Amino acid sequence: MIEIEHLSKYFGDFRAVNNLSFQVKTGEVLGFLGPNGAGKSTTMKMITGFLSPSDGVIRVCGLDMQESPRLAKQQIGYLPEGAPAYADMTPWQFLHFVAEIRGFSGKEQRERVLHVIDQLQLNEVAHKPIETLSKGFKRRVGLAQAIIHDPKVLILDEPTDGLDPNQKHQVRELIRSMSKDKIVIVSTHILEEVTAVCSRAMIISRGEMLFDGTPEELQQRSKYHQAITLRFTNSPDPQTIVNAIAGVESFEVSSDGRDITLFAKSDVSYQQVREEAEKHQWNIKGVFLEQGRMDDVFRSITEEAA
Repeated sequence: MIEIEHLSKYFGDFRAVNNLSFQVKTGEVLGFLGPNGAGKSTTMKMITGFLSPSDGVIRVCGLDMQESPRLAKQQIGYLPEGAPAYADMTPWQFLHFVAEIRGFSGKEQRERVLHVIDQLQLNEVAHKPIETLSKGFKRRVGLAQAIIHDPKVLILDEPTDGLDPNQKHQVRELIRSMSKDKIVIVSTHILEEVTAVCSRAMIISRGEMLFDGTPEELQQRSKYHQAITLRFTNSPDPQTIVNAIAGVESFEVSSDGRDITLFAKSDVSYQQVREEAEKHQWNIKGVFLEQGRMDDVFRSITEEAA
């Protein structure tokens, strides 16, 4: 378990983190969200021991980060923002270096390096200088060093930043597979990542907690939750569509005029809307029941706090 109690961080008069308290248990993937400057990276640096808190207590697997920093850090794999690495090393050299620092040698060290190179599909660049690699490959090297010692806790700051869609899918699958017996904290500005890999979502702004719950609970706070969107092949008169469906209270039209989103009373069902569409022979591609839009609820929560 990670236990955070009344955590605060000041840089001079600036308060970056303000009295945060939360716990994360094994098997949880916590999506750590917030606008730029919210205090996400500062909080993660304190959890990993890179920064000392101004106030508060951090315990990692029962170990106090202030009292037993070396033992606590042994439990953690950390991917910082930007995935820094020694530019003149190759991934093969860098990962051997990290494995040695983590206490491995000989056959076990080699096996661990080979294992993470295979996991992150780094074989084709294993012997090229890191400074020559693409942003995506550098990110994967950073993730490889974070997991090389099979830590109990993974702290990942923007793990899919710079990756293409296929690489993002691969990394998300890796996070899901590893999370069964680990604690994983993922800081991200990619909101789809929360629904893709996280079992829990937390939003902070100006260093303060604004939301802590499941991704589903977060989606339910969106004004689009349970809204119904009709997608047309043409651009119909939206008022004609709305007038034909009893119980619609308001609506939105997409920029191209082909999507009409209906905000209706709770007794207006998805099936009712489909039946009206068929009865009036509207030229529709589909009818969709909205689960909620992450960008909408993220914006509403953070702007309300601001």
